[in-house]
Amino acid sequence: MARMHSRKKGVSGSTIPVKKVPTWAPFKGKEVEKLILKYSKAGKTSSEIGIILRDSYGIHSVKALTEKKITQILEENGMKKNLPEDLLNLIERLVAIQAHREKNNHDMTAKRGDLLTTSKIRRLVKYYKKAGKIEAKWNLDFKRLKMYLD
Repeated sequence: MARMHSRKKGVSGSTIPVKKVPTWAPFKGKEVEKLILKYSKAGKTSSEIGIILRDSYGIHSVKALTEKKITQILEENGMKKNLPEDLLNLIERLVAIQAHREKNNHDMTAKRGDLLTTSKIRRLVKYYKKAGKIEAKWNLDFKRLKMYLD
């Protein structure tokens, strides 16, 4: 599949799914869930939690150990964020680009980045509304973007 805003082709990144828990796994499912909740309380996002578990604890796959994804575990324990993480990351990028454009008004590359990021946000919001992950009435307020990052 092609990239969204360039003429480059994508690279297939498929891997063989993990079917069973390896014998060398250092933790059991409940211990992993406790670690996830601990780091979530510390303010980490689900992707940061996954990286910490992989690098510090040697947990290769949370799904193989717990049979649930990190976001599912957070949802079950009432620690889910209002907006999905990828949407928040795009909003954060847009805030940074707009802050740069206020100082550098003639930067046309930044203007294009602003347009592309806004387009990605709109497409993602449309998808999340269809999927029911955000409510159908929800609209992104482009004048008050920093409000979403708190």
